[in-house]
Amino acid sequence: MKYKAIIFDLDGVICFTDHYHYLAWKKLADRFNIPFNEEDNNLLRGVSRAESLEIILRKHQGEPFSAEQKEKMLEEKNETYKEYLKQMSPKDLSEEVIFTLLDLLSEGYRIAIGSSSKNTKFILDRLGITKLFDAISDGTNITRSKPDPEVFLKAAEYLGLEPAECLVVEDAKAGIDAAKNGGFDSCGLLDARDYVNTTYGIDSFKQILDVVHNN
Repeated sequence: MKYKAIIFDLDGVICFTDHYHYLAWKKLADRFNIPFNEEDNNLLRGVSRAESLEIILRKHQGEPFSAEQKEKMLEEKNETYKEYLKQMSPKDLSEEVIFTLLDLLSEGYRIAIGSSSKNTKFILDRLGITKLFDAISDGTNITRSKPDPEVFLKAAEYLGLEPAECLVVEDAKAGIDAAKNGGFDSCGLLDARDYVNTTYGIDSFKQILDVVHNN
C-alpha cells in the first residue's frame, strides 16, 4: 500500500457545518451592522476563526475595533456556533461516510482528522465517531492555519508516519495547498476537485476507496 493512513478535513468532508457557521457569523455581523451574506461566508471556508473575522470586518464602515473587542467578538461567535452545534447528532453523518471509514479501517488503513477547528472534538462527539480515529489534530494544537501544513504534519506525527505515507482528503483549496506544502498527496472534493494542486479529484467520498486501492 502506498498510503498507510488517510487524514480527513472535518467540515465539508466528514460532515457539513457551514450553515451553522454562517448563522453564527451572520448574527454577529448584524449586531454591528456589517453586511454579510452566504456568498461572503464562502470566503471563510478553510480559514481560521480570527482570519474569518478580519475578512468580515473589511465591510465595516465605522471606527476600527480594538484587539480586545475582536477577541470578544470571536468568543461571541464561537459560543453562538456551539449552541447551533448542539443540534448535531449521528443522523448528520451520511451512510456513505461511515461505511467508507469502516471499510478503510477493516482494510488496515489508519484514519485521522486534520482540521483547523477548535470545535473538532465536540463535533466528532456529537456525531458519535470520535473513537474511530487513530489521531486528531485540530485548532487546539496548532498555531498556524491552512494553507500552512502544520495541522496535517501534526496528524502524521501523531500517527508516527511520514507525509508521503498519508493521503489528505480536503474540500477547500487552502487545505489542498496545506497538503502540498507539507509533502502530502491529496484527494479533492467539491471546490477542490479540479484544483491544480489536487493530486486526485474525486466526485464522492466513497471514491477514496478507489484511490487507495489503485495505489
